[in-house]
Amino acid sequence: MLLSVDWDAYSGTRELVFDAPVWGTRDRPHDRLKAWEERAHKRGAADWSVLEPDFPLYSGWEALVRYIGVPAFVTLSHADAWNWLEQFPGQEVLNVDSHHDLSSFSGDGARLRPGNWAGLGLRAGLVSRYTCQYPQWHADLPVAEGYDLDRTRMELLSLLPEEVLGRVTLTRHGELPDPALVSSVLLVQSPAWTSPAHDSAFFELASRLGCAPLVPPLDRRQLKPQPRQD
Repeated sequence: MLLSVDWDAYSGTRELVFDAPVWGTRDRPHDRLKAWEERAHKRGAADWSVLEPDFPLYSGWEALVRYIGVPAFVTLSHADAWNWLEQFPGQEVLNVDSHHDLSSFSGDGARLRPGNWAGLGLRAGLVSRYTCQYPQWHADLPVAEGYDLDRTRMELLSLLPEEVLGRVTLTRHGELPDPALVSSVLLVQSPAWTSPAHDSAFFELASRLGCAPLVPPLDRRQLKPQPRQD
């Protein structure tokens, strides 16, 4: 089994935060830094910690240290996951994530992107079975994919072939797997969706796991929200 962990499963948001990326965002350089600066300015902008009330770091990520000793990688975006899958082809994948990453609603569906890497991996045979394990905090966030799993699966009916969808499980429950069952771990930053206030915890976790970088994550730890140019 392969274990993929998107940091946005832990670096999340609360209900009714209408500028949260969970409502929809692209994955451009602007979205990874400037958009967070704009959110910080709306909340006082002393430093990134001003984001914490609306964009908390949910618990559970601390348990990932159980995978110390398992071959681990860290990367900027799930668009980089293909090289990881090619190193461990044909295995079952458990993806702890705020998004299913099975298909994108717009653009070229055959082009590898953060939103479709898992679906393309299933189609190509690089992934045998796929489980998206949404975080528990989605249960309190109606706009989130993991709030209504039946609704999310219905949306996938028109996006994935029946054979592919038959190898997909969506869940909001489940424990992290036994490290003895995990061939490799991929830790994904997804900075367009994750608060800069949580970069320190992310990089600490990557260090403790001994992650080798696929694409270097965006280090925003020493940055502060820059003044707006009005």
